[in-house]
Amino acid sequence: MFGRRADGVKVKNLLIIEKAGPYFMPQRIDACNLFTQDIDCKPLDDFIAQERKSGVHYTYTELMIAAAVRMLYERPKTNRFINDCVIYQRKWICISMNVKPRLTDDDDELTLKFYFSGRESIQEVKAIMEKEIFENIKNATEHTTTKTAALLGKLPGWMFKLAMRIFRFLDKHNMLPKSLIHASPFHTSMYVTDLRSIKLDKIYHHLYNFGNTTIFASLGKIKYVPVSDRSGEISVRKQMNIGFTLDERVCDGLYYSNSVRLVRKYLENPNELKERLPEPELTGKALKKKLKQDKKLEKKNKKLAKKETKKKK
Repeated sequence: MFGRRADGVKVKNLLIIEKAGPYFMPQRIDACNLFTQDIDCKPLDDFIAQERKSGVHYTYTELMIAAAVRMLYERPKTNRFINDCVIYQRKWICISMNVKPRLTDDDDELTLKFYFSGRESIQEVKAIMEKEIFENIKNATEHTTTKTAALLGKLPGWMFKLAMRIFRFLDKHNMLPKSLIHASPFHTSMYVTDLRSIKLDKIYHHLYNFGNTTIFASLGKIKYVPVSDRSGEISVRKQMNIGFTLDERVCDGLYYSNSVRLVRKYLENPNELKERLPEPELTGKALKKKLKQDKKLEKKNKKLAKKETKKKK
């Protein structure tokens, strides 16, 4: 409420065109730009084979998400979203993805959200994803998104519509509880889908008007395509296409194009993702806030330690 949200901070000092864009295009569906990025699979295959020798098995999806997380951190405008014509900077980086335990028509999908700081190495990204997938496939009925969807699904149609109107109203006026934002896969930095497992090429997936997803990335099936070098010599390349759907209101075309190129750069040089990025140097208000948080944490740990010693006595 009053410009404050659980998942974002209002962006100030915008350029006139940046501020005006959401008013000209109030709905996310009005502002979708579609873009295809081709990826040479050889560097990915070489990296996967190299890491497999040390007992670690990476997938294209994990590498894609690691590259996307790094890009969202290094290109912060791509991690913005728009609510009621106001631009917000998201407080965290999160990726939503649908997971199907078995590739059958009747098997339910799980929609998961992975949270990151943005500085994680590829090893850390893999660990976060595997933990979330394992825990939620094992206890699918306890999954927050599934439980919320199941509860709404039990309502009669008119009550379901009413509930969604209430959710939209709360979201529009920045009153949607943090617990519901975390349960919603549509409130996320990026939605990723990997269509290679079902042998489909990339698609341009729509951006949901509900929630605040700004980017949708779709990994397509592997292809072998003819390419020519500068001398005109033709060769065959193993290639994967990624279809991006982008909300153009959060940043301009140049910023987006450089951001998508950065994803490509990391996918074609995956060794760069092996190192964790250093903590940023804090100054001013950010430093004061961090010191306050550290003091609170220290007091909390002291209280817990006292309780434990009392229990032992």
